[in-house]
Amino acid sequence: MERFAGAVIRHRRAVIAVFIAAAILSAVLFTAVQVNYNMAEYLPPHAQSTEALTVLSEEFPQAMPNADVTLRGVSLAEALAFKQKLAALEHVREVLWLDDAADLAVPLEMGERELIETYYKGGDAKYSLVIAKGFEKEGVREIRELLGGRGAVTGDAAEIEYVQTATGTEVVKAMIILIPIILFILVMSTNSWIEPLLFVAAIGMSVVINMGTNAFSGSVSFLTNAVTPILQLAVSLDYAIFLLHSFGDHRKGGDSVEDAMRKAVKESFSTVAASASTTLFGFMALLFMDFEIGADLGLSLVKGILFSFVSVMVFLPALTMCVYKVIDKTHHRDLIPTFSNVYKVFRKLAVPALLIVALLIVPSFLGQSRTDFSYGYQSAFDSMTGQGNGEHATVMVLLVPRGDIYKEESLGNDLLALPHVTSVMSYARTVGAGIPPGYLDSSVTEQFYSENYARLVVGTDTPSEGTEAFAAVEAITEAAERYYPEGVYSVGQSANLYDIKTVVQKDNQLTNLIAILTIFLVLAVTFRSASLPLILLLTIEAAIWINLSIPYFTGTSINYIGYLILNTVQLGATVDYAILLTVSYTRNRQTMPKREAAHKALGTSFRSILVSAVTLSAAGFTLAGTSSNPLIADIGILLGRGTLLSMLMVLVFLPAMLTIFDRVIAKSTWKSKFLPGRKTIKGDESK
Repeated sequence: MERFAGAVIRHRRAVIAVFIAAAILSAVLFTAVQVNYNMAEYLPPHAQSTEALTVLSEEFPQAMPNADVTLRGVSLAEALAFKQKLAALEHVREVLWLDDAADLAVPLEMGERELIETYYKGGDAKYSLVIAKGFEKEGVREIRELLGGRGAVTGDAAEIEYVQTATGTEVVKAMIILIPIILFILVMSTNSWIEPLLFVAAIGMSVVINMGTNAFSGSVSFLTNAVTPILQLAVSLDYAIFLLHSFGDHRKGGDSVEDAMRKAVKESFSTVAASASTTLFGFMALLFMDFEIGADLGLSLVKGILFSFVSVMVFLPALTMCVYKVIDKTHHRDLIPTFSNVYKVFRKLAVPALLIVALLIVPSFLGQSRTDFSYGYQSAFDSMTGQGNGEHATVMVLLVPRGDIYKEESLGNDLLALPHVTSVMSYARTVGAGIPPGYLDSSVTEQFYSENYARLVVGTDTPSEGTEAFAAVEAITEAAERYYPEGVYSVGQSANLYDIKTVVQKDNQLTNLIAILTIFLVLAVTFRSASLPLILLLTIEAAIWINLSIPYFTGTSINYIGYLILNTVQLGATVDYAILLTVSYTRNRQTMPKREAAHKALGTSFRSILVSAVTLSAAGFTLAGTSSNPLIADIGILLGRGTLLSMLMVLVFLPAMLTIFDRVIAKSTWKSKFLPGRKTIKGDESK
């Protein structure tokens, strides 16, 4: 490593040039990255909704309606004229209204009340639309302009437009707020006014390269695009801090600038690699999620950690060697204390901490699995648009085997009898079971029949998700399967979210197990111990359980994707705090008794843990404070709060566990070389 560092130092200008060129190229590539805002597209190929969409697109020319438009205070004639205006919009492909389901020449009083009120009620016209895929933002804005404040747009396309509009500006806003906060934290924790800029430059360089290389994936999810740069910046700043602190220590020891940097790279490599590997394996667990948005985010975070590691080990030494004279000229005194005696305070909290954790750990473990979850953006969209007044409507398409019109008619009648079902549009109900399809023009029959399937459009009065919505999906599917046990397909916003719920619930146990096992193995290799990995994992997992149980005990809901991702992110990102303190404890324990070892370990680790945790927590709370997307906001709140909980557990709970199980650790650690204990003398508490 010293030879490698020497090569970097000798060719530092070339190294800097290469990284700058890579960053510029990546910035250009980033403009070509497509951002996907449709969560349903990340369902696995075997999910019912995915298969249903494939069948629907292959069998029927009509696409699935993805928007609902309400026009208020219009006559029947005005509503019909407005339908034509909607259909003429550039990005609107189809418009479904009352005239498609009933004969308007017949007085409304003589028609089927439930069907009519689905499309026209109290002077309000309600349309179902298909907006072209990929143009949801443009299409929704066209419709709003046409409405002119006389109505509202809801549905999948409207929610995608909402997320797309909000997320695009909020990522930049979050970075503008977060970077000054990080610079302030770093200025307070370093001895140079210029060093924090080097930290941010090194990690910022890797963030730009990482985001640019997403172009090779074709597209990334909005979650990946919004969360990755902030998480990467906050999680990997420690790597740069380790290197430059080591560089400063060697210079204080009398080494020349070049020797100090060579030794710093060699010394920091193993520390940074160990820190990066735990975070890396935590993020890698996301790659195994069946819901592919996890793999999308996991891949980007894994790349980010690798790029940060390379940037710190290569770019930062080269950059530092070019500006070290400026670092010297901008030196300042310590702005925060060393906290060398902080153990005296936390030692008094050890027993209460152990009792509190013992009391909370089981309820927290149970509570975190019983939280009320959301899976889409319904609640946030309702708040933004004022739709949370019970006036919800969703559309679900059923595809059943073609062949028996009277069976379709009976199914339609059964569906209408279900709670929350407001309308059923099928050939049997709209045209009539007594009229053979062969007698009608294909433009009529192709709405309802393909070669193999019959198409039923079912309207409900539920939100897109929630207990009532998912119960309606189950009831509709069960009713259809009673008539068609050979299998049916269902498509729609509620059906998609129901499938997301089913898939991600299965993902939870798998990703947690993979993260815990891989990090356990890293810890076991790092410490060559059977007991220390268990103690460290218990420390962080307890913090995770407490964090994730808070929504349950406070009666609030969180987005399940945020919950699932936080499980692995908090473990991978904050277990480093436990590693840092434990490495110091085991080294100290070779030359001093356990109390003194814990005292010194906490004193030397406290500031690093505090700076890292405050930085990551600030990143989380910044995400929460700047994002109107409930998924991103939930991740931010959970990350900010969870990081602080992990920090408290490491500072208070972990030292107590290390001293209590000191003998077990000594016996279960290969070549621990712990200083042998001695009999306690009255007044001597050093053992």
